[in-house]
Amino acid sequence: MRMVVMAAPSKQTPVEPGVVARSGWRRLFLPATYGYGGLLIMVTVVLAVLGDSTQARVIMHFSTNLHNLMRGHITTLFSSAFLIGDTDTSLIVIPLLICLLALAELKFGSGRSIRIFLAGHLGATLLVASGLWIAVSEHWMPLSITHAEDVGISYGAMALIGAFLVLMPERWRPTWAITWIAVAVAGVAMGHTFTNVGHLISVSIGLLMGCWLIRRGKSLMPSRLMRFEMVLLVTAILLGYTILVG
Repeated sequence: MRMVVMAAPSKQTPVEPGVVARSGWRRLFLPATYGYGGLLIMVTVVLAVLGDSTQARVIMHFSTNLHNLMRGHITTLFSSAFLIGDTDTSLIVIPLLICLLALAELKFGSGRSIRIFLAGHLGATLLVASGLWIAVSEHWMPLSITHAEDVGISYGAMALIGAFLVLMPERWRPTWAITWIAVAVAGVAMGHTFTNVGHLISVSIGLLMGCWLIRRGKSLMPSRLMRFEMVLLVTAILLGYTILVG
């Protein structure tokens, strides 16, 4: 007689394809974080050794200002994310950003983190550029605004911070969303620049993506935060506050 042994069904939470469950030292393998952070550091060092005039020309060449976009320099939509602009600011921003990216990659995986970052960076940049084009066309703003410097990591970073909504306990999610929207609105009120508006747009994009992840179901939900991940989250909050009102 043939005996059939049936295994009990596994209770392990399914993992989205492309997101690798890490344990031990494998959790430190964060290719997107290390790759992007390394490129930012390399570009910052190169800019630091250039003269002020050359540095200004490089930044303007890679800027996603309306002048470049209207001339068909679409590659600036991506290249602008590799320049921070000010060397002193980079010394503060890059370490904080690496902590933010590490948390995102640990909880979302490399692919999803990149998609959220790009959604915030590209989405906010294009919406801001569209608003500026209308404002300039209607003579609400001077033509000089089309040559304004517009580089940096802030739009993508704010999108990731907004998406961290999914990491919050359910009862804290409204507080997370309302707080970041309120701080971003305060930044617009205090700064009165198109960059402040871009920050509001990008954090809104991130919050919407966080809501989308929640609606997709628990199979796509990140696990609870460990202690060192809580430290990374606090660092990410510090970066977000610095971006919005710093």
